[in-house]
Amino acid sequence: MKYFFTFLVLVASLYTANAQEQTSKLLQETARTLVQKGDFDNAVTILERAKVQEPNNIEILKDLSFASYLKRDFAKAIEVGKEMVEKPNADEQAFQMLGLSYKATAAYKECAKLYRTALRKFPNSGVLYNESAELFAMDGEIEEAITQWEKGIEVDPSYSSNYYNAAMYYARKNYWLRAALYGEIFLNLESYTKRTEEIKAQLFTAYNNLLAPGGLQPLKDAKATSVFEKNVLEVLAKVAGNTKAGNSIDALVSIRTKFIVEWMQAKQKTYPFQLFNQQQYLLSQGLFEAYNYWLFSPEAGAATYQAWQKDHSKETEGYKTFQQSRVFKLPAGEYYFSR
Repeated sequence: MKYFFTFLVLVASLYTANAQEQTSKLLQETARTLVQKGDFDNAVTILERAKVQEPNNIEILKDLSFASYLKRDFAKAIEVGKEMVEKPNADEQAFQMLGLSYKATAAYKECAKLYRTALRKFPNSGVLYNESAELFAMDGEIEEAITQWEKGIEVDPSYSSNYYNAAMYYARKNYWLRAALYGEIFLNLESYTKRTEEIKAQLFTAYNNLLAPGGLQPLKDAKATSVFEKNVLEVLAKVAGNTKAGNSIDALVSIRTKFIVEWMQAKQKTYPFQLFNQQQYLLSQGLFEAYNYWLFSPEAGAATYQAWQKDHSKETEGYKTFQQSRVFKLPAGEYYFSR
């Protein structure tokens, strides 16, 4: 009888714990729905109830901190965020959320300290390097910011935001090669957002300046240019000649086609690079021209691009199918941008 009674108590305890878990999960799902509808006040109220049930649930804490942030109750968001990042299972997103609240209140010193702690815990986090870099940029320390963006690219090469910010930085500095390479990588990682259109417009400008007469040599001579980039510039100079590639997309397609053929023959074994691998694959499939028209579509203009697509429907559909069926990722170990 004693053992039977113990068994009943155990079953009842398990049932109660399960019911509690289900209740907190339901509360969390309800709150997420409210957040999507913009009802942040009620979302916060419900998440606070869920937190009472499961005070150590990191996902509930993240939702509560974020809902408070959206409500613009930054004091609450920071309070929950501090509690959240102290948990042993706090992830990168937890630190990112607390950082957003610190930035919103201009608590830059606390935010910088937070990111230093976070990067010690997650040294290969592209997200955290980007957040740290943006903090430096907000504080006017743009050279420290680009160091952080570059480090994020090196350790987490498939995270897109570091490429976006680095490409914009190098465009402002007139360092057109890295602006072009990082911009194109970004477009393959993040193909359909508002930022995509920004980088597309910037990419044509980068190539226009890069391949203008006299545009390559200053970059080859620059101290910041890596050995890899010098090799890229060497091949570009060989295939471009005196062609003013910026005058038309067709001229760019021609030079970029010659470049990738030459690169694969002469440099690929020394510097395997996923972006160039993809270009070579698209060329082999007859899709490279369609890819380039997609890249440079803002420069072509809507009417010209639509006319080209109409005249090249097979290539257009082939590239769309390719784009929708693959996920572009860059392997570790292909960072060649250190001097």
